[in-house]
Amino acid sequence: MATCIGMVARVRGVTLNVLKPVARHYSRQRTNVFIPHRFSHGARSSLYEHVCEGYSDKPELDMRAVCEETDKVITNVENRKGELRGDDVRKIVYVWQELQAVRMEIAELEKQKRHIADTVKALVVTLLFIMQLPEYTQALQKGREIRNRLNQIYLKETELDEEHYRRALRLPNTTHPDVPIGDETQARVVELVGKKPEFDFKPKGHIELGEELDLIRQRHLSHVSGHRSYYLRGAGARLQTALQNFALDTLQQRGFIPMVVPDMLKGAVFEGCGMQPNAHRSQVYSLDPACFPDLNLAGTGEVGIAGYFMDHAVNWKDLPVKTVCSSTCYRAETDAGREAWGLYRVHHFNKVEMFGVTADETGEESAWLLEEFVALQKKMFSALELHYRVLDMPSQELGLPAHRKYDIEAWMPGRDSYGEISSGSNCTDYQSRRLNILYEREDGSLQYAHTVNATACAIPRTIIALLETHQTKEGTVRVPQALQPYLGLEVIEKPKYIPVKYIGPNQHSRPPRPAPKTR
Repeated sequence: MATCIGMVARVRGVTLNVLKPVARHYSRQRTNVFIPHRFSHGARSSLYEHVCEGYSDKPELDMRAVCEETDKVITNVENRKGELRGDDVRKIVYVWQELQAVRMEIAELEKQKRHIADTVKALVVTLLFIMQLPEYTQALQKGREIRNRLNQIYLKETELDEEHYRRALRLPNTTHPDVPIGDETQARVVELVGKKPEFDFKPKGHIELGEELDLIRQRHLSHVSGHRSYYLRGAGARLQTALQNFALDTLQQRGFIPMVVPDMLKGAVFEGCGMQPNAHRSQVYSLDPACFPDLNLAGTGEVGIAGYFMDHAVNWKDLPVKTVCSSTCYRAETDAGREAWGLYRVHHFNKVEMFGVTADETGEESAWLLEEFVALQKKMFSALELHYRVLDMPSQELGLPAHRKYDIEAWMPGRDSYGEISSGSNCTDYQSRRLNILYEREDGSLQYAHTVNATACAIPRTIIALLETHQTKEGTVRVPQALQPYLGLEVIEKPKYIPVKYIGPNQHSRPPRPAPKTR
């Protein structure tokens, strides 16, 4: 949109003032970027700033449903675990309606502006002594009034637009009607697969097994890599590679396209996926902004793959596009009291991730794709001879982006409990509307895609389940047949080499330090 200001023109040697358009108070061009300021109602939005800098189009949020079904949206928000409440939803609706009213006023003023410009141009063409006509003077005065009003209202539109996105981007996805309502205790068991292993001895935990077989080291690392870190060595390192290759081969044989993704991504991609790197207790590691502005370490390969499709359209003939990647994931794990020891909750780990982009013609395509992903998860975990259960996760466990989510928990004998080893989520068009992920129909029209993601293999937690499930009385670990070609072993035994010995401080019996070398 543009505003009218005076422009100098000459007709038969007479200098005249005519209306001309002036650019909006900020431009999408990189040379003159509007930088939004922070509002008091929430943290900064990397995605909105990304848009204002001209990198992407604005997210196309479905505000019609929010405004027309506000009570339903409020119920959904309050059923899910998040920071928003009913009053926040009402404020989002109010801001959106105010923004639409301002845009309607702008449209009307722009229409008047064009009419005045046409009037003045007609007078310039037909009359010589135009400046003596009251119509010309009145048109100029009206043009100045419109210009002043537009300058004011454009600023208001920008502020309301920013406030709208900062608020509305925090809304969660819709919830599938069959999803249980409540916290994690309300998860519904969909299926139990396999049988719990039985032992004629007391089963060991994965750390005890890992240390005895020199697979895992987690002790004496506080001065090396900090809390919740670990080393895999020998057969432990080979086990990670074997699991990755097993999962990648399984999925590529079923049409998945392999991908290598960046570990560091912009905050806009995280926010578009429904994650909040700027939140107070974020699970996202952010690099030093003084050296690396707006770069964060990915906690899942999902973010990297979503970033690949951001601002791109997939051809409808290729749908669904199924992608798999293996990447290192980084998570802050700010809740330090949970699972402080072992590989279950660590700051870094490798994970094989599935990601799907599918159509939205019937509304069921993404639900079918999620079922396919879960079936593949079950196939792989059954091949690893694990006992596990599939859970339909309740509303408070869906996060922002998921419409429906299934978790798979494997039995871990050393912990004497089930532990989550994977999840799969149908995000419908939540991510695609924020990241501009579309597909091109046969007639050339564009439509927002649906996205689905699922864990194929979270390496550390799968290692926990494998070691604890397949341990033997002799202290070795039996390798499932499906994994043997990848690991090259049928049984994991103690290595022939002697494990390294800790000789640092803070121990009861410390060996003497080397004597000074004599020449």
